[in-house]
Amino acid sequence: MQRILERVRAAGANPVHEKRLVRAWMTGRALTEPMSRTDQPFPRRLVDELPAISAELDALTSSRSEHPGEDGSVRFLLSLADGQTVESVLLLRDGVCISSQVGCAVGCVFCMTGRSGLLRQLRSAEIVAQVVHARRHRRREFEAGRAANAVLRRVVFMGMGEPSHNLAAVMEAIEFLGTHGEFGHKDLVFSTVGDRRAFERLREGRVKPALAVSLHTTDSVLREQLVPRGPRFDPAELIALADDYARAVGHPVQYQWTLIEGVNDSDAELHRLCELMQGRYGIVNFIPYNTIEGLDWKRPSIDRARAMSQYLHQHGVLCKLRRSAGQDVDGACGQLRARDPVTGRGVTGR
Repeated sequence: MQRILERVRAAGANPVHEKRLVRAWMTGRALTEPMSRTDQPFPRRLVDELPAISAELDALTSSRSEHPGEDGSVRFLLSLADGQTVESVLLLRDGVCISSQVGCAVGCVFCMTGRSGLLRQLRSAEIVAQVVHARRHRRREFEAGRAANAVLRRVVFMGMGEPSHNLAAVMEAIEFLGTHGEFGHKDLVFSTVGDRRAFERLREGRVKPALAVSLHTTDSVLREQLVPRGPRFDPAELIALADDYARAVGHPVQYQWTLIEGVNDSDAELHRLCELMQGRYGIVNFIPYNTIEGLDWKRPSIDRARAMSQYLHQHGVLCKLRRSAGQDVDGACGQLRARDPVTGRGVTGR
């Protein structure tokens, strides 16, 4: 995004012009359309540059298909300029889940994204363009009377990819969304399997997002099996690092735990998790496993999942039992992938 903003400034835009252009792009208006009666006219050089700038922005992503779920969510399959594809999900109420990479190198065994490997990094502008696409869709739905409001307030970096593996571009996108996109810092959620560089970099940013940590187990050996190519962390150390960041910025951590029957739903896991979370500034999100074609994992019964959540509550640990949006359209947690634009099937990494 920085390169595009620099191009706008080089054409003579002042901060007011820049803000107007960004707002127009992010809401689907023509870049030259006045936002109010008091809008300043653009400099001639900028007017001459606008067609090329607009074409560059429009080329960042294009919609290949949209898949609305029964719960009101929508999975978007988006093409990039080079023909690669990414997926994002318009969530219930006012959020969007976006991707930071085409594919993923971490290879979590319960996640479809990692099965294709890492195909390439996304540029910051391609990351922001996913938010723009979701915002425009929500606005159209509202104007057509199919949505309660046109607002998009929350962006979660929980789609395809590991954000800490594309740290520079993700942080640039977060800063843009927090300063130009009118999103609150706590409404930008950086999700990671854990990375010491990321914890340090997040503190240094002008915009300090909320943090989500993919924990999944309290057992170091099991975690290496579930997250085979992630950083080697003792879960206690990972929680401590995340807690330090949360207290520094004032946003509680979301600890993500994909519940898999017979794998990480035991009483022993529950007791250790309860001990590790005592006094921590965060909340545990239990997410029952979402079906992936070709994998034999199963989610525990709803009664078991509820009992686990209740146990944590009874011992002073905040916990939510999450229902992933878009399960019926392969848009739930762990189901996103780089798909072939023609067949809709996942593609193989190179």
